[in-house]
Amino acid sequence: MTSMAQQSATAPRVFETPCTITIEQSPENFHAHVELPEHIEMEPGDKVRVHGAPVSIPFGSKQVFERTATVTRAGPVKRALTRFAAYFDLAELYEVSFNAGRIK
Repeated sequence: MTSMAQQSATAPRVFETPCTITIEQSPENFHAHVELPEHIEMEPGDKVRVHGAPVSIPFGSKQVFERTATVTRAGPVKRALTRFAAYFDLAELYEVSFNAGRIK
């Protein structure tokens, strides 16, 4: 069995893969999700670009599309910078406080 470090060292930096796009636009849900094959694990700094024409669906519906995506793996420096920046983005959430004063 190979480790993630060994896999990422031998895996291509940019590659194409099939993907599934699920779009729902209804009173209950408004979302678009891209699913990659199970064996592809995204890591900090990686990018995904979905190919194909823009999609528009009517309100009250949900549709699934099959497309191709290009995955670009981050290098070691980009991955480290992304993790470092994410730490401070998370710490920003801790800066929340509640003031007992009155609301104007």
